[in-house]
Order: sequence, then C-alpha cells, then structure tokens
Amino acid sequence: MKDVSNGTPADRGNTGLASPLDPAGAEPYYRQIYERFRDAIASGLLKPGDRVPSARALTLELGLARGTIDTAYSLLSAEGYFEGRGQAGTFVTPSLKPGAPIVRVKTSVNLVPAPTSFRPDSILPFQMGLPALDAFPRKTWARIGARCARAMQPSSMVHPPVHGLPELRAQIAAYLRVSRGINCLPAQVFVTSGYRHTLSLIAHALLAKGDGAWVEDPGYPPTRELFRRMGVMPVPLPVDRDGMVVDEGIQRAPNARVAVVTPAHQSPLSVSLSLSRRQALLEWARRKKAWIVEDDYDGEYRYVGRPLPALASLDRDGRVLYAGTFSKVLFPGLRLAYLVVPGSQVERLEQVSRAFTGGSPELTQATVSAFMLEGHFARHIQRMRKLYAERREAAVAGLEMLRPHLCVEDQPGGMHLILRLAGRRSDRELVARMLQAGLYAEALTDWAVKRKPGPALLLGFTNVYSQDMAHALGQRILRLL
Repeated sequence: MKDVSNGTPADRGNTGLASPLDPAGAEPYYRQIYERFRDAIASGLLKPGDRVPSARALTLELGLARGTIDTAYSLLSAEGYFEGRGQAGTFVTPSLKPGAPIVRVKTSVNLVPAPTSFRPDSILPFQMGLPALDAFPRKTWARIGARCARAMQPSSMVHPPVHGLPELRAQIAAYLRVSRGINCLPAQVFVTSGYRHTLSLIAHALLAKGDGAWVEDPGYPPTRELFRRMGVMPVPLPVDRDGMVVDEGIQRAPNARVAVVTPAHQSPLSVSLSLSRRQALLEWARRKKAWIVEDDYDGEYRYVGRPLPALASLDRDGRVLYAGTFSKVLFPGLRLAYLVVPGSQVERLEQVSRAFTGGSPELTQATVSAFMLEGHFARHIQRMRKLYAERREAAVAGLEMLRPHLCVEDQPGGMHLILRLAGRRSDRELVARMLQAGLYAEALTDWAVKRKPGPALLLGFTNVYSQDMAHALGQRILRLL
C-alpha cells in the first residue's frame, strides 16, 4: 500500500478501506471505518508495522467530516491497533499479533436499521430530530458556558446529583407552570440523559415484566423496542384524526399498566389528541390505577393557534408522568431531558434514580439553568416558532413540483413533513435510494406495526433554509422517482 500520510491518493483496493460506506447501515460511520481497519488487520491484509492512510487523506477520500475519521482512529489507537509517530504518520502497531478473521453475524432482514437521526456524524438534508442548528444563539451560549466554567468550585467537580441540579429542576418547574400549565414542584422534576433514559426509569420504577403497555400505531419505534427489551409487552393501538383510539385499548388490553402517548403532535402523524380522548384516557388510568406517559417532544411548535396545554395539566388523580426534552428546543448534543412525576411517586423515583442513574454533567446543567434564568430559553423558543412556520411554508412550496408523485399532508405543528406517495410505490425503497444519494428520509411504513398507514416519507424541514433550497432538493427526489 502506498504512503498516503501526505494526503496523496493511494491504491487501497486490496483492503477496500476507501470504498463507499453504507449510509443506511445500523452502525455510524466512525464505527464502520473502525471495523474495516480491524478486519483488515485480523485477516492479514494490513500487517504489523504497515503505514495507514492519514486522517486527512481518508477524510478527502470518503467525503466525511474530519471528526468522524479522528474518532475511528482514536478508538483504534486506544485498543492498541494503531500507533501514532507524529510527523512520520500512523502505523499498525508493530508488536500486534493479528488474530483470526472476524466472522460477521448476519442480522434478520426484518430488522429496521437505526434511524440516521441517531448517528452522531450525520447532518443530512431533511434530517429529522434536529432543530435549526444555524439559528441557535451560539455566542450567548458560549458566554454563559464560559461564565459557569469560571465559577466552578471544588464542590462542583464531584459526582453530580443523580436527580438533577437543583437550580435546573427549579427552572424547569417554573417554565412548565407558565408554558404548559403543569403545576409541579422542583422535587417532582428528574433530569435524565434522554427519552430512553426517561422511559427506562419509569419502567424500572412502576412496571414489571409481563405488564402491558398501550403504544401508538404508527408510533415512535424506540418506545416499542425499549419496552420489549425490558419484558413489557407493547399493545399497538390505531391512531386516527383524534389521536390514539382509547376505546380500542380498553377492549383489547383493559388491564395494561401504562399508556405512552404524544398528545400535542402525535409522532409521526402530528394529529392532536382530542379533549374527549384525553378525558377517556385519564378516566381509564384512574379506574385501573394505570399510568400515562406524556411524551411532549415538540409541543412548543404549533403554527395554527396557540400551543395546546399539556395532558398533565388535566390530571387530577396523579396518573400522568410528563416527559420533556431539550434536544428539540436547544440541540441533541446536550443529552438532557426531564421527567415530571406525580408527588406520590417522588420517593420511588428517587430510589430508582440512585440505583440506575449516574447523573448528567453539572457544567452542562448549570449552563442550561442560567440560559433559562436569564430569559434566553423562552426567547429562543419564540424565535424558533416563527422561524419554523416560515421554513415549513418554504419547504412545502419548494416541494410542490413533486405532485402528483408525492403530496404534502397538512399539519398544524411539529418539526417534520409527511409526503404521501401516490400509487403503490414503496416508501422504504425510496428512502434507501435517498440515503444513498445523501438525502435523509424515514419511511412511515417503518413506524407502523399492525395498522397500514400507506406509503409516505417523513422529512424534517427545520434546516431547510429557503424555498430555493427545498426546490433544489425536490429536484433530486424527483430524479430518484
């Protein structure tokens, strides 16, 4: 293999290290690169002492972010596969003893690949799950973060509180009281590292193996997956224009222990849970002493009228657990979310948190707390609500040329579009072709279990800056069609 440490092209056909990565694969790009090098070493294609391509050269060759390559190389160095020699380059560790080739286990063809939105190195056009990254007030955030870092004391450097920083819990409680109508105390707020952490805390605290859980169909796939892995049995319930069909749940699984709903903007159909359905759900939970998990992942973003009050604001019997997140309103890299529990369950959740939670970084929590206290958080949400309404309108107009192949569905809020496919086209096949072409999409079919919602694309519009940009992206989709 030729020396590419200076960034010049190299003949790597024998190893396939520079062949295109799989954009639809379950593994993130850095992991795919790591496994290619590890397999090449194990099979003898790369030998101890061989020079490997520089990170800069591989960045240019694969067209990825430099940080992605650096992450893969750091992992290989940490595990002893690579040895850096400064200006001389990076080499396979000379003392390494290659093992037998790694045999890959083929997964079932029915498994759905992890959505691109969960890959740390992916920012694609129409990516879901991302707020408008270009509009985040980074300078304000950096100033607050620097101030919090300077104010650190030895007491701030020990293990963080497992329930969350007291100041942040107080700010969340105050914000929810005003914006979502939820009357809660800071002690009822638990800071988590994300939706999965929130749901696992609830399951450990309040559910047992074999319990039934009402989930929306179509609905957020990780909810079903997490429950199955914890021994809780998901019961998919259909969603119509009024949200989850509660009567069907009462008929099919009246003794289920929990219902997980997205009442503000149903995920992914964006319909709102009607008042009569909300009342029926609360009555069922009261009678059966069951629990309701309200996933309010983007309730702030409604473009027709004012944001709807939270389901938890109607709860008079202490049956609703409210799950919120900073991923959609700030940015996912924070890894911060929160859970508001009924007062009767505070002690139980504290016990479970101590057993299963290590706590989120205190500096991050302090920065978010100050960001909220100084009013930046509320102002940012107001700006984003206006900006998303504009970008949604621009995206819809720019994608108009896709008719009659795809038709944009009218939605009152949310952060993504639903494009219905005409005829018998497969949304999964189109999504695969789009990913290969560098465009993000999710297939509505992959979000459904029993119900057949019809083929449709789910496209995020928050990072579509203009109608011209949407039009250009639409042309690329049209060519794929």
